[in-house]
Amino acid sequence: MSVRDLVRESASVGRLVVWEESARDGAQAKTLMPGPFRVRLAREHGALFGSDGPRHVVFAAGFPAVCPEEYEAVRQVAVETEGQVSAAAVCRGSLADVRQAVASVRGVAHARVMVVVPASEAMARAMVHQDARAALSKGVDLVKAARDLSEDVAVDVCLADASRADHARMAEAAAEMTAAGGGTVLLADTVGRQLPAEAAEMFAGVGAAAGPGVLLGAHLHNDLGLGLANTLQALQAGVRVVSSSWLGLAERSGMVATEQLLFLLAHDPGRTAGLTGCPEGGELWWRAPDLTRLPGIAAMVSEQTGVPLSVTTPVVGSGVGTISTGTPFVDPDLFQPYDPRSLLGIEPTVVLTQLASARVVAAVAARHGHRIDGAAAKDAMAWVKSQAFRTGRAVVDEHLFAAYLDGLGSRCAGATG
Repeated sequence: MSVRDLVRESASVGRLVVWEESARDGAQAKTLMPGPFRVRLAREHGALFGSDGPRHVVFAAGFPAVCPEEYEAVRQVAVETEGQVSAAAVCRGSLADVRQAVASVRGVAHARVMVVVPASEAMARAMVHQDARAALSKGVDLVKAARDLSEDVAVDVCLADASRADHARMAEAAAEMTAAGGGTVLLADTVGRQLPAEAAEMFAGVGAAAGPGVLLGAHLHNDLGLGLANTLQALQAGVRVVSSSWLGLAERSGMVATEQLLFLLAHDPGRTAGLTGCPEGGELWWRAPDLTRLPGIAAMVSEQTGVPLSVTTPVVGSGVGTISTGTPFVDPDLFQPYDPRSLLGIEPTVVLTQLASARVVAAVAARHGHRIDGAAAKDAMAWVKSQAFRTGRAVVDEHLFAAYLDGLGSRCAGATG
C-alpha cells in the first residue's frame, strides 16, 4: 500500500507547506543544533499550526551521512516529533546514502527523505562526475530504490542548481521522478543568483512542461537578498511547498527566513491572495499559524545558535514595536505597517535616544514614577541627548536616566524647602 503523502495532499488543494531547513541547511551557516534542541524546535514549529502541524511543516531533521551523531539526531527528531511535524532526512544521490536516510526515519508516520540531485551541467560534474542528463536519470532510479526500501517513507527530490539548469530537461526529469513514486520535486537556486523575473520564468516554465501531476517546491537562497521575493514568485506560479529557515540560517548569506515568510503570508489575509496567486476564496492554511509564537521561537533559535536578533531584523528583531522620536510617538499607527501587539504579542516600548522629543522623555519619566513637563522636560531632553553623544551610544541607559530624575527631584525639593 502506498504511503499517505500529506505534503501532496495539502499542496494539491492549495495549502502551504513549509520545508523547514534551519537544522539541516542551517548547519552550513556554521551552527549546530543538538538532537534535543532539534526536537524542541520541530515541536514549536509544528505548534504554530496546532494539530495540523504535519500537514503544514516538513522539518528537515538533518543529513544522516555526516556522522553517527548526526544520524542519531535525525532519528531522535523523527521518533520524538511524530504527529507534530512531518520529519525528513536529507541525503546525497547515492544508493548508500538513500538507504541510510530511509533507515533514519523508517517506522514513523509521515516520514520523508529528500535526495539531492544535481540539475545543471556544472553541478552534475562537480557532484557526481556525470553530465546533467545522466545525473537526473540516476535520480529517477534512486526514487524507485527508495520506494522499494519502504512503502511508508515518502521520497522527495531537490534539483540542485536548478537556476542554471535546462528547464525542459528538469521538467522531463520531474515527471519521470513523480511517475516513479516521487512526492515533491524542489527546484533549488543553490547559489542564490536568481532575480525575481528569472524565478518566475523557471517555476512557470518547468511546472507547465512537467504537467499537472508533478508537485514542485522551491528552495531559494538569499545571496542577492532576493530569496523572499523569489519565493513569492514561486507562489504566484502555483508552488505550495516552499523552503525556509528560522532567522534565514543557511549556507553563505542564508535563505528565506521562516518568521518573515509566515508573517508575510498570514498577518493580512486580505493581501494573501495577491501575494500567492490564490484564486478568490482559495485557502492557504488548514489552520493559520499562531503569529504570536514567532518572536519566542526566533529568540530560542538565536540563543542556541548565537546568531543575534538585531534592531533591524524584520518581524522578530529588537526594533519591532519601539518608538524613539516625536511624530511616531504621537501617532504610532501612522509609522508602522502592522500592530505588533495584536499580531505578535509584542508590547510597544518607548526608548530614549539622541532623537528623543520632550514628549518621549516625559513618557519615559512617567514610567519611572516622575511627572515632568515644561522646562523640566526640556532640561531632561537636553540631558538625554548629551548623554547619548557623550557615550557614543544611541540608546541611553534608563537606570542612569532614572538617577538623573531622582537627582532633579531632590534639587527641586531643596530649592523649595
